[in-house]
Amino acid sequence: MPNIAPISDLRNYGSLLDKVEQGSPVYLTRNGRGVYSIRDMRDEEAFQKAEAMIQLLCELNAGIRSAEEEGWISEEDVRAHFKHRRFEK
Repeated sequence: MPNIAPISDLRNYGSLLDKVEQGSPVYLTRNGRGVYSIRDMRDEEAFQKAEAMIQLLCELNAGIRSAEEEGWISEEDVRAHFKHRRFEK
């Protein structure tokens, strides 16, 4: 069950933070509507990793669509491109 508390409970933030556990954030409300959440850092790290994976998958899908529309590049051309870029720096 989610931990929901009014934002006024921040006055006693120590007791509010005691409710925060991994996998169980505390949601703060203002006028009955959710406005903030307090999460365990491990949950935040997992969330950031998930966001990065979604971004990577979106980029990979865009690359596949581009390759299907414009044609694939040979492995030799890719190697030559990155070899050239490595020596430029």
